[in-house]
Amino acid sequence: MITRDTNRFFEFARSVASDFGPPCAKAAFMVSPLGFCLAEQSARDNRYMQMAQSVDAQQAITEHLALQQAVRGHCPVICFPGDAATPDAVFPNNVFATAPGISIIGHMRHPIRQNEARRMDIRHFFTGAMAYREIDLSTQPGICELTGSLIIDRARGLGYCGLSERCDQAGAVAMHEAFGLRATLLFDLADTEYHTNVVLSILASRAAVIAPSGFADAGVAAAIAGFYQPAVIELSAAQKADYAGNCIALSDKALFLSERAHDSLTIPQRMHFERMDFELVAVPMPTLEKAGGSLRCCIGEIF
Repeated sequence: MITRDTNRFFEFARSVASDFGPPCAKAAFMVSPLGFCLAEQSARDNRYMQMAQSVDAQQAITEHLALQQAVRGHCPVICFPGDAATPDAVFPNNVFATAPGISIIGHMRHPIRQNEARRMDIRHFFTGAMAYREIDLSTQPGICELTGSLIIDRARGLGYCGLSERCDQAGAVAMHEAFGLRATLLFDLADTEYHTNVVLSILASRAAVIAPSGFADAGVAAAIAGFYQPAVIELSAAQKADYAGNCIALSDKALFLSERAHDSLTIPQRMHFERMDFELVAVPMPTLEKAGGSLRCCIGEIF
């Protein structure tokens, strides 16, 4: 099922078991920020980018190494080298994604990011070393920036796909089929948003972090939140701007987010995470975040 009808979607969602697959990835992959800089093409529709700011490439590498080290405490990590010709490659989850036994290549909107999809070392890692079957969406008609645009409840096989310049309806259908999802809910993001993973995260298939201001229709956000209640953290527009929605659960209990995102949370919100049995792992990323993404964008998941 792929639909815009929230009533139909959640009527179906309430009927499915949590037996589609593991809720969290078994490992993570990353791409180092070698030659890190801000890409002007991406800034056309990514309003989070701080184009007026200077960036320190060495500081970006230092922050990225600290992130790798933090993640290694919870799951295995492989890091591929970056390239100055692809400055956004530090955010690989938009280009490469996996489901059990499958690697998926996205269709990126901007040419500078389309170059990332042609990296044969990353492709061969999955098809060769991992023996995954590749599904290449990079040349199909629809734009689909994978888990930047599509948030997946992995245990239930449910997708939440926000449409924007970075994902159209044809791309959403292609991703729904590539991931083999049971159902996908389509909705429009607010005009100021480019990726769903800035406004929504599903944590270990048992909780949700959501920023209603990032949705064109606040009723869609309310319907998603209602499905996961009471395990829901609702974010303000300011917290969304601080990347609090760009978080990821790398185990049933370890919730990763940037230090900026962590510091934006209120004490009651942090206490609610504790009641949901999540440990907050905050990593400083002030330089990397100038490029318009945060911690979750830096982490590709291996299922």
